[in-house]
Amino acid sequence: MKLTQNALTVLERRYLAKGENGKPDETPEDLFRRVAGAIAVPDLNYNPKADVAAVEEEFYKMMTELEFLPNSPTLMNAGRPLGQLSACFVLPVADSMEDIFEAVKQAALIHKSGGGTGFSFSRIRPMGSTVNSTGGVASGPVSFMRVFNMATEAVKQGGTRRGANMGILRVDHPDILQFIDCKKDNADITNFNISVGITEAFMKAVQANEDYDLVDPSTKEVMGKLNAKEVFDKIVYSAWHNGEPGIVFLDRLNRDNVVPSQGEIESTNPCGEQPLLPYESCNLGSINLVKMVRFKGEKVSIDWDKLAATVDKAVHFLDNVIDVNKYPIENIAFTTRQTRKIGLGVMGWADLLLYLGIPYNSEEAVALADKLMKFITDRGRQASAKLAKVRGAFPLFEESIYKDGEPLRNATVTTIAPTGTLSIIAGVSSGVEPVFSYVYIRNVMDRTEMLEVNTILQDLLEKRGLYSDELMRRIAEEGTIAHIDEIPEDIRKVFVSAHDISPLYHIKMQASFQNHTDNAVSKTVNFPHDATVEDVAEVYMLSYRLGCKGVTSYRDGSRDAQVLSLASKKGSEPAETESKEDVHATLVVTPRPRPDVTQGITEKMSIGCGNLYITVNYDEHGICEVFTNTGKAGGCPSQSEATARLVSVAFRSGIDVKTITSQLRGIRCPSTIRQKGMKCTSCPDAIARVIEKVVASNGFKEVGVQAAEVISKSEPKFADLVSSQLRVCPECGARVEHEGGCVICRECGYSKCN
Repeated sequence: MKLTQNALTVLERRYLAKGENGKPDETPEDLFRRVAGAIAVPDLNYNPKADVAAVEEEFYKMMTELEFLPNSPTLMNAGRPLGQLSACFVLPVADSMEDIFEAVKQAALIHKSGGGTGFSFSRIRPMGSTVNSTGGVASGPVSFMRVFNMATEAVKQGGTRRGANMGILRVDHPDILQFIDCKKDNADITNFNISVGITEAFMKAVQANEDYDLVDPSTKEVMGKLNAKEVFDKIVYSAWHNGEPGIVFLDRLNRDNVVPSQGEIESTNPCGEQPLLPYESCNLGSINLVKMVRFKGEKVSIDWDKLAATVDKAVHFLDNVIDVNKYPIENIAFTTRQTRKIGLGVMGWADLLLYLGIPYNSEEAVALADKLMKFITDRGRQASAKLAKVRGAFPLFEESIYKDGEPLRNATVTTIAPTGTLSIIAGVSSGVEPVFSYVYIRNVMDRTEMLEVNTILQDLLEKRGLYSDELMRRIAEEGTIAHIDEIPEDIRKVFVSAHDISPLYHIKMQASFQNHTDNAVSKTVNFPHDATVEDVAEVYMLSYRLGCKGVTSYRDGSRDAQVLSLASKKGSEPAETESKEDVHATLVVTPRPRPDVTQGITEKMSIGCGNLYITVNYDEHGICEVFTNTGKAGGCPSQSEATARLVSVAFRSGIDVKTITSQLRGIRCPSTIRQKGMKCTSCPDAIARVIEKVVASNGFKEVGVQAAEVISKSEPKFADLVSSQLRVCPECGARVEHEGGCVICRECGYSKCN
């Protein structure tokens, strides 16, 4: 196989099966043979005489030549005991404690198996509503999102993937303003992407600057009104501020709901490209468009025949995945097989345009996107119809919008997904995103620097006698070639990067692909740092007018800790001579050890389920330890103990008192809320109150501890860096990129969404 060193690194870290010593016990070729063999077997279900060996070889060749790759769970788990092959799931969240925590349990099982989950929290009654069964007060959908978030944090997916979620709330839910602000703090609800579920009625009210109704989902009663334009402006401002929330056009998702008899589509997968009914899953795969290029001398063109053949094989492959898949929940297995949705997409779109000499930000590129995606979807449906003749239509075909036409094996065929790690393996640009940067400077183990240059640009510059390491370093520093006069204008015009492209063309490209995509298109609209709130509003409105099903945006530098970053001359970025080890050294802290001798107080606090005894200890440097015990009446000993342990570690790591107590204060527990006259609202709230009392009585400063030990004693080299998780990869220290509604590290394959 022709794999880059970066691809080999990603495969070894995340995909290859490992032995007991933690080292891979298969090669990349072994991996693809394992996958091809497992996915070929279902052919026997429909033809006992099927030549499974030939099918396996066809699938193997398609993957090893990097013409098509399935989603990550398929590569990781096919032919292995876990056997869970789907990336995308949607779970219902109904308005009862039993149903909510059933969804939490089901999400944990999905995350453990390697999938991502989408939820609509729109059915949950608003905060402050009466709970008839207990006489208590409802805490609202955002509070339960935090429960899902904590559960996700606790589940590591097979050692290779961490859970990701999409949280959606309808714009007419009474808690919508709280939802829009729920990720205002970048450290809050970190395992969720969030989107507001927008309706056509709301958008018409926005355009007319009218009020609209807020409806209690449990009673269907109108609880109030808000001005639609003001709510839209709040969504836009929040997106401008830090990229959250996105928007999803719910009526458009349901306009394309293939089986409306089965209910409404309420949510999507974590990156927004796969709308699904409750308990549906979908397996995705992407065609590498670079491999669909035909070279004849100086002439470059798309090989439409090869593309057609690849679509046929990919549809066959993805349909087989549905049969061989080991679903984490039986209800998901049944629902998925009723519609047999697949999501075939593309990667390498930006690289294809480079080969063709077409600027990404041009009408020619937009028109080609329309033509290309129409071809893939039309051909995909033909392939699905061909399978249906042998295997039968999907079981709900007679209830579907296609019932009067040719039977189809699959209710949906195409989806444009982000292809972060897959595109690294294939060595091409991600999904339908533009190229983020044409040159990277990597620091290898001996701290020497290695230039990694886009091969298409490198070949062209070498051909014209313009290539030099000095020029490549300048491109890496600039983040673009747009202002480098040494490069001819005809090259600069074509080789545009994400920040050279106006938001208008980001949306035009997304809309063009959406025109002929069954499901949706995952894409991020990248804004420069100096973009205005009005710029974001224009793009959100344009996405509505051009027929997109949703939109995600990111303004460069808009978060406290930058996610997407270009090299900067102003010192806000690490210098190019810094190694990844240096970057980590300024960030990693170790809590100071617990002192041998402490003093403190223990206070009894009344909570809803009894008494909680809270001990806060300190030494000459400040608070260093908190622990709890519950009284005879019971309570939540494991939860309160866990809270106390984390608070103790936080204090000894240098976190100031106000930050800690502000996170604990006001957390509400149903058992406490329903008892009148209670002094505190939960165990965490009680802990916060005792901490504050100790601080007040001892005169401690807001920073309650001696600074925790920093592994490197040097000062941080860029002051605006809060944590390594947003600006740099938490696993390898390289810079990360924001694309397709997700965050991806192109060096090691880390992805925040999976």
